[in-house]
Amino acid sequence: MNDLATPSNLYLVVGYDGSAPAGRALDAAVRLLHGREGRIDVVYVAHMPGIDMMSADAVAEEQVTFDDIERDLRAAAAEQLRDREDRWQFERRGGLIADQLLAAAKAIHESRPDDTVSIVVGSSSQALHRMLGSAAVSLARHSPVPVVIVP
Repeated sequence: MNDLATPSNLYLVVGYDGSAPAGRALDAAVRLLHGREGRIDVVYVAHMPGIDMMSADAVAEEQVTFDDIERDLRAAAAEQLRDREDRWQFERRGGLIADQLLAAAKAIHESRPDDTVSIVVGSSSQALHRMLGSAAVSLARHSPVPVVIVP
């Protein structure tokens, strides 16, 4: 158990899709981790809406696309973090964005219960939020761990 004299390690789960808001979230995570022990977990969620209505061939084709996106996003994150932070890892998950970011945070929390786990996400545009909803809004409402929403 932590006492007040010993700060816990900080584990930050960053939702990352290569967008400007995601880039700002990753920058914020670097600033939050500065001077602390811990790690940044960069998480790309490959979301395939309507998968149950797709043929097996279409799903396989999407998997190849997700593989390409993952490679590009991993490289973009590495470039953004180069010379700034080396305590990070990249993970791809599939499913609903908010659910998968919560699952990633929960997995870290379960393996490191005495450490602090937070989710860091960028805020989306109002137009996109009206059309699709927002992972950030869903996380803020349902997360058992702190959520940092970066404007």
